[in-house]
Amino acid sequence: MDVGRVTVAQVNGLAARLSEFVKPFQDAMGFPVQERHLGAFVSGLLGGSERKSVEPIALAQGVSRRQLQHFVGVSVWDHRPLIEVLQSEVAAELGDSEGILVIDGSAIPKKGTESVGVTRQWCGRLGKVENCQVGVFLAYAGKGSCTLVDERLFLPRCWAEDADRRHKGKVPEEVEYRTSWHLADEMVRRAGPRLPHRWVTGDSEFGRASAFRDSLAKRGERYIMEVPVNVVVRTAAGRKGRTPRWHAAKQYLRRWPVTAWQRFTVRDGQKEPIEVIALAAEVQTRRRRRGKRELLVAVEALSGSDKWYFLSNAPTSTPLEELVGAAMRRHLIEERFEAAKGETGLDQYEVRSWLGWHHHMASSLVALWFLVKEQRRLGQDGSALGGDGALHPQRAASPPPLAS
Repeated sequence: MDVGRVTVAQVNGLAARLSEFVKPFQDAMGFPVQERHLGAFVSGLLGGSERKSVEPIALAQGVSRRQLQHFVGVSVWDHRPLIEVLQSEVAAELGDSEGILVIDGSAIPKKGTESVGVTRQWCGRLGKVENCQVGVFLAYAGKGSCTLVDERLFLPRCWAEDADRRHKGKVPEEVEYRTSWHLADEMVRRAGPRLPHRWVTGDSEFGRASAFRDSLAKRGERYIMEVPVNVVVRTAAGRKGRTPRWHAAKQYLRRWPVTAWQRFTVRDGQKEPIEVIALAAEVQTRRRRRGKRELLVAVEALSGSDKWYFLSNAPTSTPLEELVGAAMRRHLIEERFEAAKGETGLDQYEVRSWLGWHHHMASSLVALWFLVKEQRRLGQDGSALGGDGALHPQRAASPPPLAS
């Protein structure tokens, strides 16, 4: 996580700050031995070891390898109190009525077949179907920063319905097969009351599920979810006596005049500002019994071939620049995945059990939050959200170009 140039004075006291930082999380453990192990493990995840698995961490921290392995992979302790403390701290420091909850999945390739949840499934990291575990994650963006605040392990049906595999993986009896969007919905439902926010956003894996969008809307959440280019829509109100035809979003947008598009300059995370054109149209989307009115938001980069399509339940009066700003912040979670995997060992674990996976993930999220707090202390983290973190696009001075 690049914070630019720093001085010796700026990093002095780092160990003391880390020791103080981890205390609330240790208090949530309830047992002195577990408190010590958590402190050592989080310190190790933030350390300079090339691998962030238990063995090199134990060696670097001067603790028993077997005891630390037992703590992470076997010991029966609940990771949820750590997540609750994390969310409370994030709300206290980053809480913003304009905040955004961001949902995304992350697959971690695995060679074996014994790790809980491993099977051949889509691995976005490799861009193909491969042997991997898939986690569903929630991030929070507010006040110029973004960090991961919750996680769920996706348990494929072949695992959920196999008693032998469940036993070997120590999957709790109450855990059933649930789709990734059900896991995301549960995280938003739990974290939403703790983390003030205006928007919920996520990639097309979650946005394509109309049931998920409807669940969010039913609870009063305002969403802007990315959807596949082939999502089917039609004009929200046709001429009397004529039923509008269904079209894929890409074909539907070709019917709109050039003047309907607006041009903006936006920041896509830590990347350079990019120029885009965007359009929002009220459409009807398919449901089993009847259609539902939603806003179709299209965003196209002027340089390159990137195009994004979103559906939102926002009022039609919502300014287009606000819609585009919220939509483009979806990419912030990808940067936090990169930081968590590169700096706090999110994907560098050797545990196989259900408990072990959640123990490692919760600890990695706690370590990531420490890094985010340090970035904020150094005054650097706002760059991730476009300087001041607002990331609302600004209208370009030049007229809108022709839409392709």
